[in-house]
Amino acid sequence: MDGPVINDEAIRILVVDDQFVVRMGLVSIIDAQPDMRVVAEAVNGRIAIELFRRHSPQITLMDLRMPVMDGIEATRSVISEFPEARIIILTTYEGEEDIYRALHAGARGYLLKDALRDELLSAIRAVHSGRKFIPPGIAARLAERIPMNDLTTRELEVLGLIVKGMNNADIAAALSISKGTVKIHVNNILSKMGVSDRTQAATAAIKRGIVHL
Repeated sequence: MDGPVINDEAIRILVVDDQFVVRMGLVSIIDAQPDMRVVAEAVNGRIAIELFRRHSPQITLMDLRMPVMDGIEATRSVISEFPEARIIILTTYEGEEDIYRALHAGARGYLLKDALRDELLSAIRAVHSGRKFIPPGIAARLAERIPMNDLTTRELEVLGLIVKGMNNADIAAALSISKGTVKIHVNNILSKMGVSDRTQAATAAIKRGIVHL
């Protein structure tokens, strides 16, 4: 019996996700298309970079949250080495900071994992043809991104500890700085985020994808 016919013109796709069930679902959908085929699968960003170098996929479906190396860092690394790489973020996270960071890293598409099958296939074909693919709902979330001065590295550290429920004394001890310095950082964070207290800052940080639990 003849084996399956392989279409040499098919879009070559790399699937990157640490969840086996998600990868299998994507592979099943993609390999059922006559114009697409999965050439490799990776469970984290570091392996994704290695497989990208080996297989030169035309499209990469990249998860955001993975062990060892996340999707943002992997996307940035791949794009720095292969500027024409076409990467679509496929994730459960829809905070505007997540979206902004992914696109800023060089991703050409952003989809949620609950997207319909046809939307996923449309995204792959659109990005392969050289276009970007940002669904209206994702674009709307990105438009909600509140303009603010970027938080400094230290302010992000302080914000992360605020989200964990630490008070100023705890934060000062954890970062080996004075309570007065912590207070200055907290005030700067509230001002830049446009919120009035620590609780609002923590809530906004999680919702917008600035800090993840």
